Amino acid sequence: MKYFIKRTGFMALTLFAVCALTFFLMNVIPGGTAELILKHTFVGLEESVTEEQLSQISSRYNLDDPLYMQFFRWIREAFVTGDIGTSYVFKKPVLYLLALRLPATIQLAGTSMALAAVAGVSLGIYSALQENRTSDHILRIVTLFGVSMPGFWVALILILIFSLKLKLVPVLGYGSLENLLLPAAALSLHSAAAVMRVTRTSMLETLGQEYIRFAKAKGLSIWRIISRHAFKNAMLPVVTVIGFQMGSLLGGTVVIEKIFAWPGIGSLLVDSISARDLPMVQGCVLAIVTMFLLVNFLVDILYTRLDPRIRYG
Repeated sequence: MKYFIKRTGFMALTLFAVCALTFFLMNVIPGGTAELILKHTFVGLEESVTEEQLSQISSRYNLDDPLYMQFFRWIREAFVTGDIGTSYVFKKPVLYLLALRLPATIQLAGTSMALAAVAGVSLGIYSALQENRTSDHILRIVTLFGVSMPGFWVALILILIFSLKLKLVPVLGYGSLENLLLPAAALSLHSAAAVMRVTRTSMLETLGQEYIRFAKAKGLSIWRIISRHAFKNAMLPVVTVIGFQMGSLLGGTVVIEKIFAWPGIGSLLVDSISARDLPMVQGCVLAIVTMFLLVNFLVDILYTRLDPRIRYG
């Protein structure tokens, strides 16, 4: 219970720091917020915007107040009443817009993490069993490329090969398995490579332990040794990496969703930044960071299941 309270306080402090950083960085961007709001309201009529209209927008959203007052007003509303504002551009509550976009982001990030975990752990175990053989060297070279290539470049290559050349899957869209394949593959490649490298290293270290040699001396098959003894003991660092990679995936969705026109929080964040829709940006960042913190909290709880010796005080 004490650990839970501490961790909750740490998460709240992290969210506060992220919100403050996002708020003040958004206000450093050149150009007035009121002007950008009107530009998105009167598209094509920007030159006809008057000073009176700018004044009305500034008054409506309290944009003339000092920044610290605007920020603490937002914090009070967000953490006390649960209201994180109304979008300047869409004229709808931010929570409503996040609820519309969140399922798509969870679907993409969850599928990508599942692919990365299954592929990374499986190939990592196989590579450890084939240590210093040809297949091991090939997999290590592939993972080197996997961790080096940026997600947006992988996405463009996948579109070029599987959509434009082979015409196997559509480039854009949402709602079907075909639409999910390319963005999930592009997003998961880097994480799969990272998970595989850690799995291989951890599995090699575990297979060198005395109890593994004793199990081999008893005549147990290698797959029985792995499934009953080595796998669980090798998974602790792998779970740590998977938790951190989840944060990378959530950040990667911002670019991947935009490339594939995926209707998630990432693409909404990009559009909101260009429109300087501060409440929407704050809401998107808050949602992404909250998901990352929750995943890492679940990883900490999973530690105690993998290793009963770990206890949080």
